[in-house]
Amino acid sequence: MAEDDTPDPGLDGEARLRLRPPRLLAGQGEPIFGQLPESVMQNLWNPASETALLWNLMYPLVRPRLELEDLLQLRPLWGSAAEGQERDSLTAYFWGLDLQGRRLPGLDQALDRLDGSGPYAEVDLFLLGEQHLALVEAKHLSGPGRCGRYQAGRCPEIHQPEGEACRYWEDGPAAFSAALDFGTRPTPESAAPPCSRHYQLGRLLLLGRILAERLERRLHLWLLIPQQRWPALAVDWLDFASRVADQETWRRMRVIGWEQLRSLAHPQMPR
Repeated sequence: MAEDDTPDPGLDGEARLRLRPPRLLAGQGEPIFGQLPESVMQNLWNPASETALLWNLMYPLVRPRLELEDLLQLRPLWGSAAEGQERDSLTAYFWGLDLQGRRLPGLDQALDRLDGSGPYAEVDLFLLGEQHLALVEAKHLSGPGRCGRYQAGRCPEIHQPEGEACRYWEDGPAAFSAALDFGTRPTPESAAPPCSRHYQLGRLLLLGRILAERLERRLHLWLLIPQQRWPALAVDWLDFASRVADQETWRRMRVIGWEQLRSLAHPQMPR
């Protein structure tokens, strides 16, 4: 192993399975580790990364499956109570892969529709059942991402209006307007548009809509954060939630604390 304790990117899948991050508490032999992208593998060595936190917390909970009813009984930091009983057994897909390293059905096609030739939207965790699909964005020390092009002064609508238009403001499956009220299209006179403020969550919602329609599932969108971070993230989340057009989707949105999920752990599981 390299001196900085990160895996050699040249290792084949079998060798990578023998080199597990020392912070992983369980599941070290799962086939998924032979298929994960190198960026994910390297983040597993970062103690501040939500990548290792997500795996260590969720892996014991999702074998063989996680019950939707148990999740909906948790008291969220934000979210409405479930209407009636919704039962489903959910299979976990960490970063798009199940524990056997198999890709979530329909994900690549949905990503192609959303992002085309651009960089794919990354989702930390998918939970797929017979009737439901949950997209989970996990955060530890940061919040949901903003538009990098706007922050760098390269927004196609504001900073480079004579060039190629932003795909999220054009007609098509990637249009923010299909799911969100982000107001009027940005112009060079616009300042801090909502599409920049809510870029990551907006793309997450669009991907979820496309994938849920393809798989014929009910969509849930969940943000997983440390409970103490909620006051700092609440204003942005509440503004984003207020812009979600579909009320059924809005009712299935939740902000869940890492601490709430840990309450599902069995006594023998690490907390």
